[in-house]
This record gives sequence, C-alpha cells and structure tokens, in this order.
Amino acid sequence: MASSTSCDVLPTGCRIFTTVPDIFFLPEFVFGGLVWILIASTEILQPNPLGWVMFVSVFCFVGTSLWFFIFLCGGNQSSIWPGLDVCFHFVAVVFYLSASVILAYITILHASVSGLSSQLLKIYRLEISAVVMSHVATLLYFVHTIFSAIRWKRS
Repeated sequence: MASSTSCDVLPTGCRIFTTVPDIFFLPEFVFGGLVWILIASTEILQPNPLGWVMFVSVFCFVGTSLWFFIFLCGGNQSSIWPGLDVCFHFVAVVFYLSASVILAYITILHASVSGLSSQLLKIYRLEISAVVMSHVATLLYFVHTIFSAIRWKRS
C-alpha cells in the first residue's frame, strides 16, 4: 500500500505570510531589530554583560533573516527542515530569555543610582525600552517555537 504523504510540509514563497508559525517572522524582525538598535544606542557605563544581549539580538536577527529567505526561496522542502525550524526557534527563545533577564537586571541596577542626570536618564529610558522589546521578542520566538513544534509533530 503506497503512502500519499506530501513532501510539501513547510510553506514556500509568499505562502509564508499566511501560515501561522511563519507569520511571526516579521514581528521577530521588528522587535529583534529594535532590541539591537536600543542596546547599540546606550552607553556602557561600567563593565556589564550588555555584550551578551547585543550578541543575542544580532545572532537572532541574522539567523531569522537567513531562515526567512530560505523559506521564501523554497529551500526548505527536505524532511529535516521542520525539526531544524523547531531547534532554531528554541535556541532563539533560550538566548533571548537569558538576554532579557540580564538586561532587566542591568536596568534595575542603573535605576538604583541616585540623582540621575539627564544623560543617565536617557540611557535608563533606552534600556527600559530594550527590556520591553526583548521580552516581546522572547514571547514571539516562544510562540513560533510552539507552532513549529505542532507542525513538526503533524509532518
């Protein structure tokens, strides 16, 4: 008895803009890019782990860009791609979660400085924005991971 399974498990071309897990590519670009921009625009006052946050935001932005273009060009039609999709987004969730926690901690430390000058207040506000954007990016990657895992299970 022949199996009638479809090899076309993952969407290609413009169909990635209409499928549930892949529609999160664009918000991941936006919020990941905002984290990158906001962290790049702050001033490092003392040695702190903002380098890790910058690495995560750049790594996930570039990785999501490559992933998006592979999906857009249709290079994702092998049977291994659904599993790789879940793995990539899970790694992005773990990275962004760690970066978000570190960024929130550094922001709390900067808030404890008494008598913030106007320059320090500007940096503090940029860091608060980066914390919010990194938590939103973490949530987007998490939701994308869940839906990608559901799609992988069905394939």
